[in-house]
Amino acid sequence: MARELDNIDRRILDLVQAEVPLVPRPFATLAQRAGIDEKEMIRRVRSLKESPRVIRQISAIFDSNALGYRSSLVAARIEPSRLDEAAGVVSRHPGVSHNYRREHEFNLWYTVAVPPDSRLGLERTIEILHRQSGAISTRLLPTLRRYKIGVRLDLSGESDSAPKKLWSSEEGAPESGIGELTEDDKRIIRIAQADLPIVERPFDAWAEEAGCSVADLLEAIRRFEQAGKMRRFSAVLRHREAGFSANGMGTWIVPAGEEDHFGATAAGFAEVSHCYLRPTYPDWPYNVFTMVHAQSSAACEAVLGRIGEATGVKDFSCLYSTHEYKKVRVKYFTPEIGEWEAGVLGAGEVAVAAGF
Repeated sequence: MARELDNIDRRILDLVQAEVPLVPRPFATLAQRAGIDEKEMIRRVRSLKESPRVIRQISAIFDSNALGYRSSLVAARIEPSRLDEAAGVVSRHPGVSHNYRREHEFNLWYTVAVPPDSRLGLERTIEILHRQSGAISTRLLPTLRRYKIGVRLDLSGESDSAPKKLWSSEEGAPESGIGELTEDDKRIIRIAQADLPIVERPFDAWAEEAGCSVADLLEAIRRFEQAGKMRRFSAVLRHREAGFSANGMGTWIVPAGEEDHFGATAAGFAEVSHCYLRPTYPDWPYNVFTMVHAQSSAACEAVLGRIGEATGVKDFSCLYSTHEYKKVRVKYFTPEIGEWEAGVLGAGEVAVAAGF
């Protein structure tokens, strides 16, 4: 039986969600902030990964588009009797990081990314997944504008949940010294996207693997962040294990010309983790998405109600995830997607145009 979280656990979870410091002994720095010693910090972080398994992973969180990947949210309408089978097919694609069942006619929602050297590209990949999964219809919902991104669950009631101003890859990255990624850059990205060892000096093994000093490794990771290639280096939590059992995707019909005002207002709500402008279709009129993580569906709907009051936009729907088929981080610059594409091309699956 998983142990109950105490106040120190909750403080630690707030800290590691915000930032794991890029220093040789990050858990010593975190321990100082939490008011405990380094050994106790390491013990508790290990425990929070094992029981009650609240911490999913600690790693660099990269921006797919800034690395040259193309990605999209996808909504698929699947015959309910074969939804689990279709989800399994979709989840086998290595670039699918999130895959959920949601309460709607569009009942399968997933995100997929493909690398810069993809032989199929994003649209053809999704067309193949549409056909392989037997979807009745599939809708691409790429990000047109990003207003907010970053899940920060307030466990202690003390965290600063105010949204940071984040540049959008659709609008251009900040100026930096990083242009095209080198092979050395890609090697460090492959290392830094792995789960951080929970030891006193966790970056030592990574530096040895990269063939450089710890100082050079940490400086490279900092440059990725400064360049907008990496959003942050931090922990990702399992929401339900942290007590946030309701995962509500609020979808809004925002009038033309009001999208940016609405997005900025919705992004100011601490409970909103993601806020995006996306395309619409005749069978999907919702153009702004707000993700809310809360302790109950009633709490989610209360947040959405307050957003409606603040913006004057009342036409919305809330879709809840009822099953998590897959939730992983995309593995950047590794061979798995290329191998999947080679298998598809070898089978001749691309020769048949499916349409959506």
